[in-house]
Amino acid sequence: MRTGPTQCELSQQEVLTQPLAFTGNRAEAGKDWGGTSVSATARQAQDERGQAERLGIKPGQVVQELGYDTDTDEQLRQAITAVDGVELVDEDYEDVVDVVLMWWREDDGDLVDALVDALTPLADGGYIWLLTPKAGRTGHVEPSDIGEAAPTAGLAQTSSVSAARDWSGSRLVAPKARR
Repeated sequence: MRTGPTQCELSQQEVLTQPLAFTGNRAEAGKDWGGTSVSATARQAQDERGQAERLGIKPGQVVQELGYDTDTDEQLRQAITAVDGVELVDEDYEDVVDVVLMWWREDDGDLVDALVDALTPLADGGYIWLLTPKAGRTGHVEPSDIGEAAPTAGLAQTSSVSAARDWSGSRLVAPKARR
């Protein structure tokens, strides 16, 4: 027995940001009480900005994306490009970058080599987000593999986040002594 709207129906409805007052008078029940409404797409945009904020993406940064494929999370990519002045560039970009966004799957090759290569265009104080499929997803990379590869590549893991629905993120930086 269904008691409320489905998730799909919710995404099509408007969401109130302020509760409406109700005096109990049925004649006034349909009256506009001044609540502000936003569409579900506005809420989605806010959630997307939150994704970019979780990754520390700031206005004006250059973000290099490596390992793009059909399984990458488009919502996360859109969230990053929605940040003012952020430039999302591919692996052919030949200038300095602030952040490397590296989509990595178990069968993509040698992680240490890929991390060393990702360091090359990175600006001082820049960092790498290593994005790997979450446990149970195709291409999942064991955290212990990341834990072994990062220091071998000269990096330290500073945090981990749920970057997207199917992707985990590990923030990797060069130790301060090497920067």
